Amino acid sequence: MKKYLLLLNLSLLSASFYSQTKNNLVSIIEKTMHEQELAWNKGDIDGFMATYWNSDSLKFIGKGGITFGWKNTLENYKKSYPDKAAMGELNFAIISVEQLSENMCYVIGTWNLKLKKGNTGGYYTLLWKKIKGKWVIVTDHTS
Repeated sequence: MKKYLLLLNLSLLSASFYSQTKNNLVSIIEKTMHEQELAWNKGDIDGFMATYWNSDSLKFIGKGGITFGWKNTLENYKKSYPDKAAMGELNFAIISVEQLSENMCYVIGTWNLKLKKGNTGGYYTLLWKKIKGKWVIVTDHTS
């Protein structure tokens, strides 16, 4: 009986720790994506891109195909959104966060962009990785 109670207590502690870790991760992702929204809505594409992994290995998949690299992704954003008026107002909604390991998770959600010429939006899947103590987006698939 004591062994059973010990195992039960260990299981509960483990579940509690995982729950606290996941809640902390969700808070970090929500805060980071909110900072992204704020940068975008100020017309600051460079600030928006601070959330992405600054690496040639970054992958961005959109309707035009795949773009490799932080610099190329930044250039594409600047071509598509040359000024604050073209950028409109961005809003993210997170549907789910799933932690894959201590240093990786993926996030599924929606994005909405309010523009003068009409609104647009879609879905995203983001693969996040903790690199040098900071959570960054390493793969973005936006549709």
